[in-house]
Amino acid sequence: MRNITFIGMPSSGKSTIGVLLAKRLGMSFVDLDIVIQENTQKKLKDLIAEFGQEVFLDIEEETACELDVSNSVIAPGGSICHEQKAMEHLSDISTVVYLYISYDEMERRVGDYVARGVAIPEGYTLRDLYDERSSLYEKYADIKVDETGKHFDQIVDELLVILGGN
Repeated sequence: MRNITFIGMPSSGKSTIGVLLAKRLGMSFVDLDIVIQENTQKKLKDLIAEFGQEVFLDIEEETACELDVSNSVIAPGGSICHEQKAMEHLSDISTVVYLYISYDEMERRVGDYVARGVAIPEGYTLRDLYDERSSLYEKYADIKVDETGKHFDQIVDELLVILGGN
């Protein structure tokens, strides 16, 4: 089966659903944020605080563009949609799935976005970020899954049908 990449807002379940789907399909799971942390030996929030958002996005893009995996479910950070080269590479090597959640649900789940390491531009509100990214996720997605009212297991079951998995 082709690689699968999840995109969506922070707290949309990219990692949680990714792990569950990978297990069900017998695939590997790659969390791009963890790869960045391993490569830099720094937490995401520390990278952003120390070097700024632009440098963080450059690191994220470079890490995504260097990704060379097969039979994997990939979960990049929510900011990956801002990096055209990264999204083109991920589109080339995988089916891109947008995990859609409403703004209210995202805000409820995300909590302290600074502590979580969310890359948010200076002067932006969380709502500004949501509005800007939503259109980018739509642009790059091969498949969109609406999570409204669904548990993670239901979303995985839905994806297995869509993707033709077991």
